[in-house]
Amino acid sequence: MRTRTAALAAAAGAALLAPASYPAAAHQSPDEPVVKSPDGQVSSAPTSRGYGGAPAVPAAAREGSVRAADLLARTGSCRQISHGRFRTDDGARATVPVCAKRGAVFWKADMDIDCDGRPTKACNRRTDPLFFHATAFQQSDGRQLDAARLPYVVVPGPSRRWKHAAHGITGGTVAAVIHRGKVQYAVVGDTGPTDLIGEASYATAKALGIRPDPKRGGADSGVTYILFKGPKAKPIESHRAAVARGDALAQRFVRQN
Repeated sequence: MRTRTAALAAAAGAALLAPASYPAAAHQSPDEPVVKSPDGQVSSAPTSRGYGGAPAVPAAAREGSVRAADLLARTGSCRQISHGRFRTDDGARATVPVCAKRGAVFWKADMDIDCDGRPTKACNRRTDPLFFHATAFQQSDGRQLDAARLPYVVVPGPSRRWKHAAHGITGGTVAAVIHRGKVQYAVVGDTGPTDLIGEASYATAKALGIRPDPKRGGADSGVTYILFKGPKAKPIESHRAAVARGDALAQRFVRQN
């Protein structure tokens, strides 16, 4: 997690307490999008209609078929499952609960940039003073995850406040990350401090149009993280697998009563 000033963090916390509404919008995926239909078929071709009969955005310009607005509508109320709340930054007030809905857990926070894992041109000790050469979860070949290329999210380390594994959230769990009407699918790839929340990889931020610089980038508020229980993306390093799995789980999530 990156440390911001207490005043900025407090402002972000106040914003999180107010209802948020984000319009649906198209965005560019870092990889070729893959859409999984309810019958399990995977396709990279555009669809003529989006979820719920809405006009479809061309497949080359969006990930999956579920709109940001439909996902956000399912997170309008919170059944808190964490024993207490999390801070978004060092020195900030603890304002963010982990919430649950059938089939998923979610929270609304900021986004700090995680560059940990395999050293690359974008993520290394020079570009990120807090760089660490390993991630909590590894690729199928045993190598560390590549934060510059793989969209992943960071969950708080296990504590008395919340144990992610106890709720079925582990490496490879698929997440939908939403910011300003854009949906980006990612996987759970790393863990962070036990009292902080709101962090994702360089690649996640870049795909959402958020400045990915680990020192000066990120978003101060307005990011929703929905982590789906159930089947995971395999292999963890395949963003294509995360999109296919995530779209199917997201369709199920928004359709349930």
